[in-house]
Amino acid sequence: MQHHILNAMRGLNMIDGCKGAQVFSLNPMAGGGGGGAAGGGGKEGFLQQLQEHLRVNSVRSRAQQRYQSFSQTNNGNSTTVAEAIAAYGLPKTDLIEPQIDPFLKFVDFVGVLADAYRRLENCPELERSEMYMEQCAIFRGLPDPKLFRRCLRSARQHAVDVHSKVVLSAWLRYERREDELLGVSALDCSGWSMECPKTSLVSGYNPESANDSCLCFRGREEDEDDLEADVECSTSLSYGGYVVDDDDDDYDMWFCVGEDEVRCNRFKIATLSRPFKSMLYGNFVEAKRERIYFTHNGISAKAIRAAEVFSRIKSVDSFDPNVVLELLSFANRFCCDELKSACDAFLASLVDDIEIALQLIDYGLEETAYLLVAACLQVILREPSSLMQPNVLKHFSSSEAMERLASVGHASFLLYNFLSLLAMEENMKSNATVMLLERMGDCATKSWQKQLAFHQLGCVMLERREYKDAQKWFEAAFQAGHVYSLVGVARGKDKRGHKYKAFKLTNSLFSDYNPCGWMYQERSLYSSGREKLMDLNTATDMDPTLSYPYKYRAVSLMEEDKVGAAISEINKIIGFKVSPDCLELRAWFLISLGDYEGALTDVRALLTLDPQYMMFNGKLPAEQLVELLCNLVEQRDQADCWMQLYDRWSSVDDIGSLAVVHHMLAIDPGKSLLLFRQSLLLLRLNCHKAAMRSLRMARNHAASDHERLIYEGWILYDTGYREAAIAKAEKSISLQRSFEAFFLKAYVLSETTADHESSFYVIQLLEEALRCPSDGLRKGQALSNLASIYVDVDKLDHAVDCYMNALNIKHTRAHQGLARVYHLKNLRKTAYDEMTKLIEKARDNASAYEKRSEYCDREMAKSDLSMATRLDPLRTYPYRYRAAVLMDDHKEAEAINELTRALAFKPDLQLLHLRSAFLDSIGDYVSTIRDCGAALCLDPNHSDTLELYRKAQKRAEEQ
Repeated sequence: MQHHILNAMRGLNMIDGCKGAQVFSLNPMAGGGGGGAAGGGGKEGFLQQLQEHLRVNSVRSRAQQRYQSFSQTNNGNSTTVAEAIAAYGLPKTDLIEPQIDPFLKFVDFVGVLADAYRRLENCPELERSEMYMEQCAIFRGLPDPKLFRRCLRSARQHAVDVHSKVVLSAWLRYERREDELLGVSALDCSGWSMECPKTSLVSGYNPESANDSCLCFRGREEDEDDLEADVECSTSLSYGGYVVDDDDDDYDMWFCVGEDEVRCNRFKIATLSRPFKSMLYGNFVEAKRERIYFTHNGISAKAIRAAEVFSRIKSVDSFDPNVVLELLSFANRFCCDELKSACDAFLASLVDDIEIALQLIDYGLEETAYLLVAACLQVILREPSSLMQPNVLKHFSSSEAMERLASVGHASFLLYNFLSLLAMEENMKSNATVMLLERMGDCATKSWQKQLAFHQLGCVMLERREYKDAQKWFEAAFQAGHVYSLVGVARGKDKRGHKYKAFKLTNSLFSDYNPCGWMYQERSLYSSGREKLMDLNTATDMDPTLSYPYKYRAVSLMEEDKVGAAISEINKIIGFKVSPDCLELRAWFLISLGDYEGALTDVRALLTLDPQYMMFNGKLPAEQLVELLCNLVEQRDQADCWMQLYDRWSSVDDIGSLAVVHHMLAIDPGKSLLLFRQSLLLLRLNCHKAAMRSLRMARNHAASDHERLIYEGWILYDTGYREAAIAKAEKSISLQRSFEAFFLKAYVLSETTADHESSFYVIQLLEEALRCPSDGLRKGQALSNLASIYVDVDKLDHAVDCYMNALNIKHTRAHQGLARVYHLKNLRKTAYDEMTKLIEKARDNASAYEKRSEYCDREMAKSDLSMATRLDPLRTYPYRYRAAVLMDDHKEAEAINELTRALAFKPDLQLLHLRSAFLDSIGDYVSTIRDCGAALCLDPNHSDTLELYRKAQKRAEEQ
């Protein structure tokens, strides 16, 4: 059937579609229609209907009508369904191209890290926040968000002005996507000072207090107590709601506004500002008058009376907000700085939702009220979903809007960097995204800021197919120093019909800079045949994380009817780097083989990564393809799914497990337990963004408070707030003892502390967890964790019991821990055999090969580590082992090259530390300092690297 389907697919007349990150084009001569009885004309009539639909309908309506027609096939002929799906077009090599990464990318990443650390060491404390933001831009492109978030917290910790604090606090909150959590408002306090909305409105540099618990609630109670004391001690009278002194002798002048007269004390009014002092005590006629007429100054009697009260009590807290608004205008007109500050702070305290913020921000901008505008910005930035609304966007997007913000001190590169990020994630092609990026470029002053703003503008213009503008912005980014932007310049030239110029430009990179994997990848776009494949193979050798070479080779094999080889090729990258586009491609290959079960697994896993994913170059929602494929596979209920999940889990098939959980959620939507399992699987696959989304959904669907607290704790832990995560676990336990609450607390504590006393406490917590109800999947994990702690405290027999119990409930990964115990008992052969069992159960598992290498001789270890690198080139231990062996053999240059090969695509602390030690041993202190600096940029507290760094600096100075 395979060849029949392929021939039917290839019989369709397909043309080139637009190029993009996905791999399919729409065939204008083939369309979607019904099959079987619904089609009314057999297979030929079915395909004719597809063609007719494509000819007369728009893209969106075509996709919908196709789907409706396909759905009518129900449990019909699988060949007919395959042909219907094939109408979307086969993947073709000339329809795929790599996406240009919309972040900073470097030729010498290690050198960039070292330079960033050196400059941070030497910069003044008050400038550290901006230095940390530069590091954020450097780390943004890395797959693990932890480094980015750490630098973002450091930037907030060292922020000085209110504007920076407001933006960075909102950005930190956005990293947890707290705006997506039900029941959480924009100004809810997280409990620690760094993100407290009230603390953000306090200017000043105090990095030591950034990690303190927030005191805003206690401060509010103290303020109320002080106010009560003031009222009790007061002997004043109240007129119109304002407190004034009752001593008539104190008044010696009047302000007259229309028919109203406001009694005042000349001296106290004069203290409001220098203009008032000059008017009342200078050479003006008002200095000699008891009654001063203010009728034509646009100030009401209420405002004058409030100003008089303020001159006595120096507070506006008891005034009506409308009066304070008028007072702010009065203060601006007469340069009453103290009064303006008081009004500004009072009005800022009133901003607690988006509606009030939008009402007051214009007034704040008009009156240059710094704190008021900051408070309005804070609410807007903490509700990012509102940004694309026209009434919000108008305050940021135009040049005039930016100038108004700048006049109040609230236009900055930092602000527009954050706003642009929000816009790009919402809709990369929108006009709003372009305008915000343009404003970001207007605010850019440093080289790295210009590189980022111009490069992102180029990426957006390329997505919008505005190739001339894209080329212009990429050229500007390159001129600012961003070499990677030349890739965009070449892409723009190619899109405009200058392919040879694009080739020449990319080829020039090799003579001007040290070659990188992405350079070979880009040059391959403008060549063909053997030269193209050579460049792609070299790109994979230099940077195996680049997905395009695998996709191109897989599609090439597919075009040669070598479907099995195509699947094997795309499996190489899916094995260590899961992405929706690669899963889509494999699903397509499996459909062509008639393996609908396998295709359905991949599409379900794909939807877990991106629920809105559109397949076939944006022509068909993946959810609809799931429904089509479901008609061709065995139907399962929830009980069947649980059995299948145990099987997938025990075979260490994370993608298969994801697909089963997705199916279970389709049967029982909103099940928080399943959403939580989904997040754990995604974290195991290093899909952090999708994992956090599942975790937030689990929290929102939690059926009880104690369950909700557990998920909130995991969110906090995954974003770096370990103490807060423990507090959530403890609060959950106080409400109800549960497996997940004890497990969360034990897990976080084990990651935080390493002393024996803490280890025994973690053991108690895990034992408590195991006494609580849970399923075998989670208990297997808890048993494995408990065994690991037993090993740490030298209770090896207890560890063996735990690992055996975990294996009895199909926790296959326990083989790895059991092998470790056998090794510690000097049973090396038994440990090796235990790891072999894991390899047999979990096929193509790089970790298993890596661990087994520890229990065999050098030659067998080399073989296992070579397999581990082939399966997952991102694992760093094999490179370090091979480098250490080469150093032992006195092959220093080869050892350093082995580490350099890995560092080209995997900036890793251990790799950098080991290479710096090797360089130090051969007396290359300059390179040692560079590698130590890069390592310390990744982890400033790594003690071994710090020690080597100082020694190398001293030796370099002595030379």
